[in-house]
Amino acid sequence: MNCKITGTGSYIPNVVTKNADFDQHEFFNIDGSSFPHDNETTIKKFKAITGIEERRYLDEKLNTSDIAVIASQKAIESSGIDPETLDYIIVAHNYGDVKSNSIQSDTVPSLATRVKAHLRIKNPKCVGYDLLFGCPGWIEGMIQAQAFIKAGIAKKCLIIGAEALSRVVDKHDRDSMIFSDGAGAVILEASEGESGILSHESGTYSFQESEYIYFGKSNQSTASENIRYIKMHGRKIYEFALINVPKAMKECLENSGKTIKDLKKVFIHQANEKMDYAIIQRFYKLHGMTPPEGVMPMTIHELGNSSVATVPTLFDLVSRGKIKDQKLEKGDIVMFASVGAGMNINAITYQI
Repeated sequence: MNCKITGTGSYIPNVVTKNADFDQHEFFNIDGSSFPHDNETTIKKFKAITGIEERRYLDEKLNTSDIAVIASQKAIESSGIDPETLDYIIVAHNYGDVKSNSIQSDTVPSLATRVKAHLRIKNPKCVGYDLLFGCPGWIEGMIQAQAFIKAGIAKKCLIIGAEALSRVVDKHDRDSMIFSDGAGAVILEASEGESGILSHESGTYSFQESEYIYFGKSNQSTASENIRYIKMHGRKIYEFALINVPKAMKECLENSGKTIKDLKKVFIHQANEKMDYAIIQRFYKLHGMTPPEGVMPMTIHELGNSSVATVPTLFDLVSRGKIKDQKLEKGDIVMFASVGAGMNINAITYQI
């Protein structure tokens, strides 16, 4: 039995925030000291490293669970299933519903419960739960859904990655320019064909790395000590990812029985353009090769880093032919890969 993606969907927020919109921000270092450069120079350096030109933020009236519903509806529609036949709804996120102009995260009831309610699913045997696994959460949800299907306790699962990072960023932190909002979803079903998940790999590195991404106070020294924002040690994450992600990807591919020459696309977490290119270069170098042109689709330039939403959104856009010069064909071997808070790493080898 295989586990096949039969439907995809995503939601890309309408509010576009360009790099130039940060020109009036007052940035500080983590110790509260002022930046040595003016904002124009800071923004130019940011663009050169991350590749991000603009990002998307949620409309004030929407929350993370709302956009998870929209992405899910698209995935259900494209799959053609009856939502009442879903066995599991798994929602990967990090901060729950944080309303606009609020500092409080709301996770009761769970986002999965809210999604199920808004989809108007009556079947009580459709179980919904949330998954906290950092940016790799959606991929981990796929791995868990596969386990349910392989165990014979599920036939159809809805796996969603949704986040509204704009609600938890410190506007005085340069890293706030990286983050964005969005949602992506897929339907994963039991299948007898060749298409489906071929292998997977997961790992948590927490002995020294657990606090590389964390919640901390504002970089502005006079800000309240009681309000926390998403923070990260960018250089440590970069070095960690370059060492560990290519290894996990290599092991995942080897366990699939496929070779690097079989691989058509790598859908990697859209975290940082420079880091993603370095990871893909090292991954192919482990096989004595250089990456072929177009093997790694990218959305980070326009959509920024929407955490758990980046990989399913990217896959949905390519599947629907919405990214120039990127397409998928029946039988293609692709890989999903991610790294994020935890520090967690995972990968899936998948046959279209």
